[in-house]
Amino acid sequence: MSDLAILLFMAVALLAWFEGRRVQEIATAYCRRACEAAGVQLLDDVAPVWRLRLVRDADGRLRVQRLYTFEYSRDGERRRGSVVMLGRTPVSLQLEEPGGVRTTTDHFVP
Repeated sequence: MSDLAILLFMAVALLAWFEGRRVQEIATAYCRRACEAAGVQLLDDVAPVWRLRLVRDADGRLRVQRLYTFEYSRDGERRRGSVVMLGRTPVSLQLEEPGGVRTTTDHFVP
């Protein structure tokens, strides 16, 4: 029985890893398109996960919320941004600007 439990645990861990990678790909594509729309350059072409937590969505279901951070450049100066994903859906994007943080909730699913 313990062999079956180990295999089940490994299968669940593998599925969770694949889901995390897929969500990261969606977040990175969203960041890339948002940077293009803002006229800035996404640096390193990656958005690593910064924070994970469980939250309830609008329907009351428990979902995984991930915060991804990224860096972008405007006129050669490095700046930071972040995108919040609820499941596979981007729900907000923030770009650090000299006058403060610009937040947008307009989103699309890449």
